[in-house]
Amino acid sequence: MIARMLAEADRLIARLPAAVPLLALRVALAIPFWRSGLTKWEGPFALSAGARYLFEQEFRLHIFGQAIAYPAPLLMAYLAAIGEIVLPILLVLGLATRLSALGILAMTIIIQLTIPDGWVNFHLPWAAMALALMRFGGGTLSADTLFARYQRPAVHDKAARA
Repeated sequence: MIARMLAEADRLIARLPAAVPLLALRVALAIPFWRSGLTKWEGPFALSAGARYLFEQEFRLHIFGQAIAYPAPLLMAYLAAIGEIVLPILLVLGLATRLSALGILAMTIIIQLTIPDGWVNFHLPWAAMALALMRFGGGTLSADTLFARYQRPAVHDKAARA
């Protein structure tokens, strides 16, 4: 009786379209990066004083027991600030999802090297979400799928002409 109820519950849960958890993953991964990105700008193309200070004075890469200053700290600050705005937008839209997730994963690795204590609470879940999106893509509720649908007929037309 209990085994049958569990099997029925499992069957019902499995009917959830994959697009729903993939959309949830995209949004959940986008939010912390978007919020962080907003703090790095004072205006269009103007880094905040706080972002400049952190990248120039505070942030260090912790590699092999050494704390190494960021190379080209202002360039790194601009790249991080741009990535934290652009990549979350792309993720939420489901546009270039796999590449956007790869960018977020790369940022997560750098963040982990900068703030090693954040692994369990922040960086590990971000990395896991990014890896899942890299593997499964954005799902059917994504711009990637929409664009792929419009591109397929062109491929068939070319094949028919050949």
